[in-house]
Amino acid sequence: MSIMKTVVLAYSGGLDTSVCIPLLKERYDYDKVITVVADVGQPQSEIDDATRRAETLADAHYTLDLKDEFVRDYLFPSIKANGLYEGYVLGTALARPLIAKKIAEVAENENADALAHGCTGKGNDQLRFEVIFRATDFDVVAPMRDLNLSREWEIDYARDHNIPVTVSREKIWSVDENLWSRSIEGGKLEDPYSIPPEEIYEWTASPEAEDVPASEIVELAFEGGVPVALNGSAMDGVALIRKLNTIGGAHGIGRSDKIEDRVLGLKAREIYEHPAATILLTAHQDLESLVLTRDELRFKAVVDATWAELAYKGLVDEPLYADLCAFVDETQKRVTGDVKVRLYAGSATVVARRSDFALYSEELVSFGESVIDQRDSEGFSKYHGFQARLVRR
Repeated sequence: MSIMKTVVLAYSGGLDTSVCIPLLKERYDYDKVITVVADVGQPQSEIDDATRRAETLADAHYTLDLKDEFVRDYLFPSIKANGLYEGYVLGTALARPLIAKKIAEVAENENADALAHGCTGKGNDQLRFEVIFRATDFDVVAPMRDLNLSREWEIDYARDHNIPVTVSREKIWSVDENLWSRSIEGGKLEDPYSIPPEEIYEWTASPEAEDVPASEIVELAFEGGVPVALNGSAMDGVALIRKLNTIGGAHGIGRSDKIEDRVLGLKAREIYEHPAATILLTAHQDLESLVLTRDELRFKAVVDATWAELAYKGLVDEPLYADLCAFVDETQKRVTGDVKVRLYAGSATVVARRSDFALYSEELVSFGESVIDQRDSEGFSKYHGFQARLVRR
């Protein structure tokens, strides 16, 4: 009597993971394929479509609502650390470790034999999933990579196996979406000299559109480095981010078109939409400049960059990641206050800020006050640049 082999697949509902379901049976001899859709803030219609497709194609299925956990354990830490990789907002990378951990939990409960993902061998996501997967005792299967498949082959395979997918040879975009970010790549976008067609954008209006809204100011309240209110209304993280995505997207805020250095060393053209993230990170960093000392800001910039590098690679279980989070959390104890941001035609600009922990003193810095005797600074000025003057002599 043969033993049934079971594999749990991280399922998005897209071309790659849909093709994986029959391939795991045909090429890897798994008897049972269990799919898991992770809801990290995609549109509800996308979650519903993926769930219906999975229930049709797979032997068993789970849809997990991870939005609150995603915000609390991944997005809020990213805000605190001003989460930017090579100058753009971290998005896709932040969701992968959470999804991978939940896949492993399902596999444990199902007494499965293996974990599977639909990532290619050229990208970062294979590493982000497998750094979590390989810390378990499960086998790891990656059909797209193992079989060296192209998207054109997958499209033909899906057609021949009556697998419903929306991708075509004409529109071969690969889209990944979560509450924080939407990424678009593939097809003509792989040519870095091609101008992206407006049709690829769904979260953001064109900043050049004739009906672009008038300038708008939003007020954000932060406590301990995380946003807690928008325009005077207290909100949980999920609701606040969604609201800001809508407001900022209408103003065309949060488009990035970058040549990105992947972990493997390949350079890739990546296009993103992240309106709420752009606004929140802009406001947060400005508030930090008001309440943190110059030395704290200088050192934290180094910490933030290192934190982002680890997060980009999916190395959230690296001990250094926890060390950096501890430092960042300590700095955020005073990052409490209010920030006003003007939104207009693709730009988010801080126009006002306040905090009970502000290190700014209008009384001390004002030209009209005499609290500080200006003559006291003369001695300092005599020594400022002293060694450079000696060199010139």
